[in-house]
Amino acid sequence: MMTEPPPPGSVILTDWQRSADSKEFLSRIINKKQRRRFGLLEAPVLPPNLSVDTVRYKVFISGKSGVGKTALAARLAGLDIPSMHYETTGIETTVVFWPVKLRENGRVLFLRLQLWDCGENALRRFDHLLPSCKEQVDAILFLFSFTDRASFEDLSNQIARSCEPSDNIVKLVVGTKFDLFMHADVTERDVKQFQEVWGLPVFRVGGDVFGGLGEVAPLLNSLAERLWHQDCMAVTGGQPGSSGGAEAGGQAGS
Repeated sequence: MMTEPPPPGSVILTDWQRSADSKEFLSRIINKKQRRRFGLLEAPVLPPNLSVDTVRYKVFISGKSGVGKTALAARLAGLDIPSMHYETTGIETTVVFWPVKLRENGRVLFLRLQLWDCGENALRRFDHLLPSCKEQVDAILFLFSFTDRASFEDLSNQIARSCEPSDNIVKLVVGTKFDLFMHADVTERDVKQFQEVWGLPVFRVGGDVFGGLGEVAPLLNSLAERLWHQDCMAVTGGQPGSSGGAEAGGQAGS
């Protein structure tokens, strides 16, 4: 049964990353105002006095060619965004670490998000790629570009292709190239109507990134909140709680 999303800000402290309390944790993923890059086997090094669980999730980035899937993965990880578009030839994975603080008990978690990005042409050519991306997936980010109306109109096809209505998967929509408002083919009215019909939140990204967290924090926090809530509901049999969510869909580790 699909889990209803929690009210925004009810599970985690959404402005916590701006507080002094978060600096010790953020310093583990930021060095000299630049995000640290983590490989598949790497993780932030925490001092012994900080006992923090790491919760692992798999996130699939879905969208038509050219909407900015690879750029979004780089943006969320704090990496350099490719200056030129190129079609992803297979599956590319990017690891993002993100600390959050639970509202109920003040517990800090480190999320390890493994982002899966696959080129549209590759998905069409090789039947095994989409099932691989969907296997044990915890969340899907559906992308469209504000400068490409066809990508916006394709959202319903993306959703139908990537998941079933009953799937217990976190689903968010991201509109890219929001900064190119002079060339926008998708209006705010279009976005509002989509949200009313599908009941999915739409996040907007675009512009340059200078090592800051201001643009990516809302999306990462919303993703974190919904993923943790989904785990808690799975553990407690549909009753709200936060005691053992790490052992559900996500995998906890130290």
